[in-house]
Amino acid sequence: MNILYIDHYAGSVGMGMEFRPYYFAREWQKLGHKVRVIGANFSHLRKTNPTVAKDFEIQQIEGVEFQWIKTGTYEGNGVKRALTLFEFCTKLDLYAPKLVKEFRPDAVISSSTYPLDTYPARRIARLAGARYVHEAHDLWPLTLIELAGWSEKHPFIRMLAAAEKAAYAKSDAVVGLFAAQAEHMLAHGMQSRDKFTHIPNGIVLEDWDRPEPLGDTHAQLLTRLKAENKFLVCYLGGHALSNALDTLLDAAKLMRGDERFAFVMVGGGVEKPRLQKRAEDEHIDNLFFLPPVGKKQVPSLLAQMDALYVGAERCSLYRFGVSMNKVYDYMMAAKPIIYGVEAANNDVAEAGCGITIEPGSASGIRDAALALIGMSEGERQAMGELGRRWVLENCEYGRLAEQFLKVLAPEKHVKQDG
Repeated sequence: MNILYIDHYAGSVGMGMEFRPYYFAREWQKLGHKVRVIGANFSHLRKTNPTVAKDFEIQQIEGVEFQWIKTGTYEGNGVKRALTLFEFCTKLDLYAPKLVKEFRPDAVISSSTYPLDTYPARRIARLAGARYVHEAHDLWPLTLIELAGWSEKHPFIRMLAAAEKAAYAKSDAVVGLFAAQAEHMLAHGMQSRDKFTHIPNGIVLEDWDRPEPLGDTHAQLLTRLKAENKFLVCYLGGHALSNALDTLLDAAKLMRGDERFAFVMVGGGVEKPRLQKRAEDEHIDNLFFLPPVGKKQVPSLLAQMDALYVGAERCSLYRFGVSMNKVYDYMMAAKPIIYGVEAANNDVAEAGCGITIEPGSASGIRDAALALIGMSEGERQAMGELGRRWVLENCEYGRLAEQFLKVLAPEKHVKQDG
C-alpha cells in the first residue's frame, strides 16, 4: 500500500518535532508499505529545518521519504505564520494531479494540527481513488477560541470551523489522539462514533534498547548528587507556563530543609531564564537546571532519577483528554510518577504507576515525594514497572501502526481477520 501522510510540521528524530508521522512511516515501511511524508520546509517546532532547493523536493531523511513544500518563515503566532498555512495548502492543492500520477497513493492522511489541509488531502484522495483519513491532534479552532481568546465570529475562526466540519464529515475515517475527542467531533460534523478511532502518541522500543550516554554536564551533576545519596525528583521537557513549573519550584522551596531531596529540571524553553532567576533570587538551592538532552539520551537520563514530575495548568481543552509524550517516556523508564494534570484521562492512575496530585499544588508534590521516599526501593520499582508494562501494551509504535493500518485499509484487515 502507498501511504501519503500530510503534516505541515512533520519532523524526525534528528530534526526534532513533530515525530508522529516519522515513527508511523518507519513502522509501516517495516511491514512492506511505501510511505511519503509531506511537510513544510520551515517549522517553528524543529531544532533543524531541511535545506530545500526547490518546491516539492524529495529527500530521504533518517530512512523516511519526505517531500517538502517551500513556505515562508515566521516567529510567534502572527500573520506570517497564518500565511504559511495558506501557502502550504494552496501549493499542495495545485500539485495534487502531479502527485497522484507520481506517487499513486492508496491512502491519504491529513494531519497538520490545523484542519485546512483537509481540502488538498481530499482532492488528492479523490483523484487517486484512495481512502482519506483525517487525523486530529488539537481541536482547531476550539484551541484558539478557548486558549487564545479569539472570537467565534472572526473570519479566520469561521474558516477553520468550516474546514474542521468538512474534515470530520467528508473523510472516510477520523483518528484522534484523545479518546474523548469523539464527543466534540460528533457535535461538529462527524456522522457516527464508529468513524472515530483513538490512537495516542507512543514510544519507540529501539530508543530504549540502544540509548546514548549523557554528556559531561549532565553526568557530572547527577554523579555528584547520587554520591550525596539525594532522592532525585526530575522534570524533563519544555519550560513553558503550561507545564506548571512554578509549582515545582514552590515544592522545592518548601523542602529546602530536607537534605534528602534534590530537584532536577532538564530542558529549555521561553520560561527557563525566568525560572532560573527566580530560583536564584529565592535561594532555592536544592533545585538544579540542566540543558536539554537528545531524544536517544532520555533513557540514560531518566535511569538516574528516583521520581518523575509532570504537571499542567488547568485547561478547558483537557476535558477531551491528553496524550503527553513525556508521560510515556516516564513510564518506559519504570520510575514512579508524580502527576499533577487534570484531564478526561489519567494514564498514570490507570496504570497504577504513580501518585496523582491536585494541579498547581506544591504541597501535593511535597507529600508525594515524601510518600515515595518512605517506600522501599522494591516498592518503587514495582510501581514503576506497572507503568512500563502499561505503555508497552498500549502505546508502543509498532502496535499503534498496526492499529492505524486497520483504519487505512479496513477491507484488507477484515479479510485477514476473517
